[in-house]
Amino acid sequence: MDIKEDTLLLETSPTAAPQPLLPLLAPSPLAPFTNSTSPKLSGLCTLNFAAVKSMMAVTSIDCVAPFAEYLANVMCCPQLETTLVILIGQSSKHSNMLALNGSLAKHCLSDFQQLLVSQGANDTLQQICSLHRENLTEGSCPVKDVHEFESTVDSSSLLDTCGKIDLVNECCEETCGNAITEAAKKLALKAYDISNMDGPHVLSDHTTRVNDCKRIVHRWMASKLEPAGAKHVLRGLSNCKNNKVCPLVFPNMKNITKACGDGMNNQTKCCNTVERYVSHLQRQSFVTNLQALDCAASLGLKLQKDNVSKNVYNLCHISLKDFSVQVTPEGNKPTLCVCSSIPIRLFFFTLLFCSLVITSCYLL
Repeated sequence: MDIKEDTLLLETSPTAAPQPLLPLLAPSPLAPFTNSTSPKLSGLCTLNFAAVKSMMAVTSIDCVAPFAEYLANVMCCPQLETTLVILIGQSSKHSNMLALNGSLAKHCLSDFQQLLVSQGANDTLQQICSLHRENLTEGSCPVKDVHEFESTVDSSSLLDTCGKIDLVNECCEETCGNAITEAAKKLALKAYDISNMDGPHVLSDHTTRVNDCKRIVHRWMASKLEPAGAKHVLRGLSNCKNNKVCPLVFPNMKNITKACGDGMNNQTKCCNTVERYVSHLQRQSFVTNLQALDCAASLGLKLQKDNVSKNVYNLCHISLKDFSVQVTPEGNKPTLCVCSSIPIRLFFFTLLFCSLVITSCYLL
């Protein structure tokens, strides 16, 4: 095997057809590389971590140290946030509270990350996923008591609507999502004097309050469903939301504008510039096919605004697969998982990463 920078070349006999590599059938390479240190817990957190033990194990894999940042928007952070919601929801069965106070939230968030890191997760998850102790509190939502929640919203109707969801229909019709929004609005209204709700500042505050109350609704749902069922619903809602937005950041396009703008006279230079730019985008984050579609459309619009009238996608053979890591077909057979944007020093995690990518295609 010859190893070059960011490239894996497999030598095969010219007289025999190579057998396809199926990463999902290979033994998991995770165990030898997992950090199994003992977590240093505060001893002050009252959350029932045992209730989500299996989910935390999955989270530590989805947020495994070398790839957490790369898989942040499609796997790691959604799984992390869902686990945290279910953790608080399950614990509310005993506390009757759907939120923690600031001091307790600080200790619990620290313990939560310590437990994940001890199982191999990245130790900067709070930064990667923008997770703060406020995410464990009620925020600006005026309701956190379970009994007050259930007396404010039509809880039975909410559970009927969101207890089980069809992921495809939900992304199109948003039946459960709309029910959650309506419930959150009812909770948010308890903070106001209805006779004094005029003005743009009230509208801005109300939007923030509704978003905070959605988190309370999610936790309540997680308290009424089994952890596996709650995960299915919450991850489904998260996937619908994430797939609507391109998570990539488009840097300055002046080089493309210069090489491919009106008056272009060197197609090779133009395409090389476009390919370098798209390669940079690919290195930011793994994206789903639906996100890649939105990213391609967004980039196309930006190029048009920068006076690039040529269809550089057709001209330079740029397709959706160029916006993300792919599993490439050869004929009708699956071949290597293409991890070209992963540094070669992470070679031993390649099979694990490819397995995660393939699995995410089915989950998303």
